[in-house]
Amino acid sequence: MKIPPCLNDRAEFLIYHKARKTKVSITLDDPILDEVKILAEQQDSSLSSYINLVLKAHLEALDKKNGS
Repeated sequence: MKIPPCLNDRAEFLIYHKARKTKVSITLDDPILDEVKILAEQQDSSLSSYINLVLKAHLEALDKKNGS
């Protein structure tokens, strides 16, 4: 996906594409899925929303680590 020139960092990119969502299918190990389901429930969140939140946090951590 080409990023418009005005969107020069991940935060701006995520805000720009906030409403866009794409369905995907992934395979998870059963123990991982079981734990993530518990964590999502504790946050009163759907599994999909919780996985999205975890991935977003991971990407933000990578940005900080890499100085972006």
